Amino acid sequence: MTGGGRIVSMLPSASEMVCLVGGEEYLVGRSHEDDYPASITKLPIVTGQNTVFTSSADVDRQVSESLAQGDALYTIDAELLQQLKPSVIVTQDLCHVCAIDLQTVERIANRMNPKPKIITLNPMTFKDVIEDILRVGTELGFAENAEAAVKALNNRVEAASSIASHLLETVNKGVRPRVLFVEWTDPVYPGGHWTPQLIHMAGATQPIKPATELVGAGPSARVTNEACVESDPEIIIISPCGLKMPEATREADLIRDLPWFKQMCKPGVRVAIVDGNEMFNRPGPRLVDALEFLVGYIWNREDLIPKGFPYAKYI
Repeated sequence: MTGGGRIVSMLPSASEMVCLVGGEEYLVGRSHEDDYPASITKLPIVTGQNTVFTSSADVDRQVSESLAQGDALYTIDAELLQQLKPSVIVTQDLCHVCAIDLQTVERIANRMNPKPKIITLNPMTFKDVIEDILRVGTELGFAENAEAAVKALNNRVEAASSIASHLLETVNKGVRPRVLFVEWTDPVYPGGHWTPQLIHMAGATQPIKPATELVGAGPSARVTNEACVESDPEIIIISPCGLKMPEATREADLIRDLPWFKQMCKPGVRVAIVDGNEMFNRPGPRLVDALEFLVGYIWNREDLIPKGFPYAKYI
């Protein structure tokens, strides 16, 4: 394929990759969650969701009940998708509760004429995410742009990791600070996949679900409140998947005075809230921003945090 075609994105990170490699003008449709860059929000929306956010606990209940009954969590407008006549659909097969499932996309694509090419993303590690940018760019006909974008991202990763390594040795004598990254608040799901990797690369560790620079932590899974306390975090980052700052702050407020959370927040423990819609939970290019934030926040170097990064100090 050479330079473009008609592209439909089925998930936010895919849109970010497509735009990064120079394919924004070829996007003709998007998912209901695709909102970055803002210029793509004018595009037709081809997906929707059956859950309604009220609180973390209630959404967990809705998802559990839907899965138990075999009900779909997401919808797709097959008629609109056919009208858009995409030559390429970029979708995912990583998380069945995060976006439309691959099987549904394939079933609809198989009925289309001409049948669109499907690019499926399934990143398990930070390295996979970077490689996906190259793959998306190459398959869309923007290989040179993708290579340049990845080179720039890798340069930033190397710079951030180098600073983190220096601070780890000079400030903490090689002892990694303990972090708890909260990907969902009720019940608690700690950060999985690439997030513990980013924490490790930033010079810290997440004891409750650890990783290394090369080995991811696997999917996020529910943990007990007691396990969170036992992990004895020095830093807590609350970034509920898909929630913007106001919603994320409200969810933090709901657990702030609970005994287990208060027990974790001993004197000296720092707590921050990060926009979980924009950062960490999207396996796309802005994971590099997330890494730079971690280095700056963990090591009390605000000068290293990217300007405008969506976070707030909470405790």
